[in-house]
Amino acid sequence: MDFSLSEEHLMIQQAARDFAQQELLPEVIERDDAQRFPAEEIKKLGELGFLGMMVDPKYNGSGMDTLSYVIAMEELSKIDASASVVVSVNNSLVCYGLEAYATEAQKLKYLTRLASGEIIGAFCLSEPEAGSDATSQKTTAMDKGDHYVLNGTKNWITNGGTAEVYLVIAQTDKDKGHKGINALIVEKGMQGFEIGPKENKLGIRGSDTHSLIFNDVKVPKENRIGEDGFGFKFAMKTLSGGRIGIAAQALGIASGAYELALKYSKERKAFGTEISNHQAIAFKLADMHTQIEAARHLVYKAAWDKDNGNDYDLSSAMAKLYASQVAMETTVEAVQIHGGNGFVKDYHVERLMRDAKITQIYEGTSEIQKIVISRSIIKG
Repeated sequence: MDFSLSEEHLMIQQAARDFAQQELLPEVIERDDAQRFPAEEIKKLGELGFLGMMVDPKYNGSGMDTLSYVIAMEELSKIDASASVVVSVNNSLVCYGLEAYATEAQKLKYLTRLASGEIIGAFCLSEPEAGSDATSQKTTAMDKGDHYVLNGTKNWITNGGTAEVYLVIAQTDKDKGHKGINALIVEKGMQGFEIGPKENKLGIRGSDTHSLIFNDVKVPKENRIGEDGFGFKFAMKTLSGGRIGIAAQALGIASGAYELALKYSKERKAFGTEISNHQAIAFKLADMHTQIEAARHLVYKAAWDKDNGNDYDLSSAMAKLYASQVAMETTVEAVQIHGGNGFVKDYHVERLMRDAKITQIYEGTSEIQKIVISRSIIKG
């Protein structure tokens, strides 16, 4: 067992770190304040190959492994989780879903442009009444022979306003339950497809979260992913990999907050010495460092499972559950170490604290992760 990163992994880590420091950091506070989507920064990430990291080069991807992806996700998330969530959704949900399950024609039409960063994608599962309970889809895709007619509403959709391609999960045959659900590729601009207002969020405020409304949208049959009724399985398998990306995002938020707190504790003086010399602060830092290292091992293990063809449903759920918990606890403590300065925007930690919360909610809440984990261990 080798715990050291390869030369290639170290290069990817450095490239992501440099990009985060040079491109994401300068205006991150302003983007958060204005809820501004990092359009230029995402374009540059695409040009550098970060939007199709694990996709085969023949489809314009970078051909890297999952470990490379989580390493990059951590570094980007230390600075700007609003940018990293775009990277996560495009890689883990959209590109992975298409490369694993789409037809060759679909890959050539859509995946090539998504992997290169020419366009970005969105994954549309959540609904007003079907968040965690993904089988209760109210969005319908009625089979009309050579096409489907799509009706319904999706909400909390990352990249909702900026994507060009949307993977939409919808119910075709209610009598078949989850076996009557399909996954369809919908393009922006299709007649009857409207983008609702942008959500005003607690955290990841720079990311582009919208409701989507479908009114009699005609979707050609060739835009269905997989066999008829494959949609639910497609969504669950894709989300399983997505959890690795969000776990890496949570890890990055935690390690970013920890690094800021450690630096501040060595500079700030109270009672005649740097606050890192006070046991109350030193012990907080010890706990943060230990928990982050444990979370990193869980995230890397989930990535390793995926890369080695092992089942990663359990390891990805464990990684996301724990890393998101560590992100929340670490950012709260980082604010505390900063004292009053932690409560103002200039010091970054308050933003990281707000950003951390969503990692316990999206792509399967912590409660859903516990369901996945408990079922897996009881079943044996």
